[in-house]
Amino acid sequence: MADKVVNGASRATPNSRMHENQHQHRRFVLSSEAWYKRTRSFLSRSEHSSHMHKLWHQLRHILLLASSLLVVVPGQAADMAEEFRVATEGYRYAFPRDHGAHEEFRTEWWYYTGQLTAKNGRLFGYELTFFRRGMPRDQTKTLPSQWTVTHLYLAHFAVSDLSNGRFHYAEKMSRAGLGKAGAVSDRLHVWIDNWSAESPSAAPDTQVLHAADGELAIHFTVSPEKPLVVHGTGGISRKGSVAASHYYSFTRLATTGTLTIGGETFDVTGKSWMDHEFGSADLGKDLVGWDWFSLQLDDQRELMLYQLRRRDGSADPVSSGTLVDRDGRGHHLSFGDFNLEPLSYWTSQASHARYPQHWRLTIPSQQLDLDVVPLMAGQELITTRSTQVTYWEGAIEARGTTEGKPIKGQGYMELTGYAERIPNKL
Repeated sequence: MADKVVNGASRATPNSRMHENQHQHRRFVLSSEAWYKRTRSFLSRSEHSSHMHKLWHQLRHILLLASSLLVVVPGQAADMAEEFRVATEGYRYAFPRDHGAHEEFRTEWWYYTGQLTAKNGRLFGYELTFFRRGMPRDQTKTLPSQWTVTHLYLAHFAVSDLSNGRFHYAEKMSRAGLGKAGAVSDRLHVWIDNWSAESPSAAPDTQVLHAADGELAIHFTVSPEKPLVVHGTGGISRKGSVAASHYYSFTRLATTGTLTIGGETFDVTGKSWMDHEFGSADLGKDLVGWDWFSLQLDDQRELMLYQLRRRDGSADPVSSGTLVDRDGRGHHLSFGDFNLEPLSYWTSQASHARYPQHWRLTIPSQQLDLDVVPLMAGQELITTRSTQVTYWEGAIEARGTTEGKPIKGQGYMELTGYAERIPNKL
């Protein structure tokens, strides 16, 4: 398929050749100790003991490294990531190619959130995230093999049972190779085992999501009601004084499908949000975490904001956002264009972290004034079996005024660095 420019981005036209590209956390289902034992057992049975011994040492090193991976926000690039491409101004998006993997960049994630309603009125929130982390060549020195770990894939699946006040989550981790996990480079298709996000060939404008863990499962089809929006300026979203990423979103996705919980399956409908971001730098040493918001307003506008927090509690001036108008056009918001003020807090009994929960969000140029609150307090993740990083992420609602008229909305919020400084785990 050939790539065609549409509204500043590119879209592939049918019946032509698709370009090939040359050049993602939380509590895992399988614990590090269990993987260690299983892998060692396999290697001990191998006929190629010397080669397998070397490979085992590599896998153990990768495993230890993987246990420190959570959400990697672009920031100061580490020395060992110099071989990866960095996000720079002038990047030209081309779709469907850019829905796929970008292995020349070190870090990448595909991120879905949404709020859903069953036919009986029961309310749910959900998240499904796939995360890829490229491994530097000096950490993958082993004989060429399908077992070589060049990319780690992680996935996170969570459901907020908003009507009953219960939160459920699960995770997976695997390596690229042997079909266990991966992502294609020319379109959207990313997977770990039987968890996946894919745009099917028969309906390329839709995305099909699937994940299951015990009695928890989702199978959704999401369809864009608006064109995608590229965040930032010049093709990059800044995440530090020199660091940046490439970042776009589908901000309003009509969602239908089934959700299974506690042995019951519900037909659900609602709205979802999809982020795709890729870059090669990590969070800067002067930053401790971030506050991120996505909102779908009932006047058919959407809003994305992120605030990077410094050690002293102040916000980094590169913090920014995007306001999407009714016609789908994105308008960049610089740090001075909006204000986020925490009004109340919730303290987790499990982690003792104190999270801001009730926020006042204002955008003076739009005469927009919102109160943002979670639909359920207990949406915290404590990843003691893998990354040992604790953070809050969950469904929210917003109410307020715009130009003096009432307005409301729904969305998701992510709060990191309140239990511990995120870079300590990178």
